[in-house]
Amino acid sequence: MAIDAVSIFPDALSAFSATLLILASFATSALTAAVGLGGGIALIAIMANIMPPFALVPVHGVVQLGSNAGRALVQIRHVDWSIVGWFASGAILGAALGGSIVVNLPAPYLRLGIACFVLWTVWGRPPRLERAKKPAMGIAGFLATLLSMFFGAAGPIGGAVLSTLGLSRHGFVANQAATALLMHIMKIIAFGFLGFAFAPWAGLIAAMIASGFLGTLFGSRLLGRMDEKAFKKGFKVVMTLLALNLLWQASQALFV
Repeated sequence: MAIDAVSIFPDALSAFSATLLILASFATSALTAAVGLGGGIALIAIMANIMPPFALVPVHGVVQLGSNAGRALVQIRHVDWSIVGWFASGAILGAALGGSIVVNLPAPYLRLGIACFVLWTVWGRPPRLERAKKPAMGIAGFLATLLSMFFGAAGPIGGAVLSTLGLSRHGFVANQAATALLMHIMKIIAFGFLGFAFAPWAGLIAAMIASGFLGTLFGSRLLGRMDEKAFKKGFKVVMTLLALNLLWQASQALFV
């Protein structure tokens, strides 16, 4: 008896919509692997136009966990485990606090704060943090995980702090992947305790993780061919666009 391919996807989505999400996972994972950031927010923006709101952030979290796990594995030799350890300590606290107040804080103000922080870090004169990177990444882990509970993608916070640590482009991408992986693990645990049912979405999640890993391999090849100057320019462009997008979302909610 043939297996109905559509049955592996949740009833809330058509096969066409599910296919679009699988392709989007490939493209956004390639973006993140090549530039270091941007894929998470790009993916959740696409998902928000296709998926029901109640499933958006939890499903995005699991897919991003798979994507970041693949990217961390590919770049594991460049991971600084002291950075990861301190980020994890903050992420645990962020998930615990975020889970307790996830429906109460106004998202527009949170987006506005992140946007301003990212723009200041990229275009201002942030302090060099080589001698204080452990506590700095602990704070980043707390804030990124806390805020990701509310609107899915808070990678710019960890990325903004990582960008001040003097890492190579491979080191930046590897540590961004490892810290984001931990953030999504903590977030998924929190949503599990809040009662979200992941099982109906398991087929779609598995397909998006698989396509995301392929995107990671493709993007990693682009990273290896990119010179340092081009990478820094690409990083600034991506971070600025992310910040402007967050500012636009906040202004729409606050003033329209």
